[in-house]
Amino acid sequence: MEAKATWQQGLSFTGTADSGFQLALGADPAVGGANDGFRPMELMAISLAGCTAMDVISILTKKRQPVTGFEVAVQAERAAEHPHVFTRAQVTYRLTGQDLDEAAVLRAIELSATKYCPAQAMLGRVMPLDLTYELYEEDGEKKRRLVKQGQYRPPGS
Repeated sequence: MEAKATWQQGLSFTGTADSGFQLALGADPAVGGANDGFRPMELMAISLAGCTAMDVISILTKKRQPVTGFEVAVQAERAAEHPHVFTRAQVTYRLTGQDLDEAAVLRAIELSATKYCPAQAMLGRVMPLDLTYELYEEDGEKKRRLVKQGQYRPPGS
């Protein structure tokens, strides 16, 4: 895989990769940026969320789970001192559907965490990742209510 950041001006860059897609990279005005694109560390958090989300929804689709809404949120803590690395992350899987099987959700999260998601495997080697889930039922008119929540814990922990 090849990726690159091409300078535009100031602290503004265009990021590209083998897929051919482009995205704007920028910085906060407080550090001289123009506030015109993603921050690189934001992309690391999005990469983690996207990688595990694709695994989990793929597995749940194969398990014929009736998922009608799904998001993965990452809340990353950062070191106070430079280089402000991530020190821990909370990954929350929020699934909406009808009668979702909690065991199937846990298994999908487990497979992503232990077998399929390279972003999770890589980041998990350098910081703790807390994996939690929330299961919602639709209550009509696009409203939902929380019916179950919990935490994935690897076997033996």
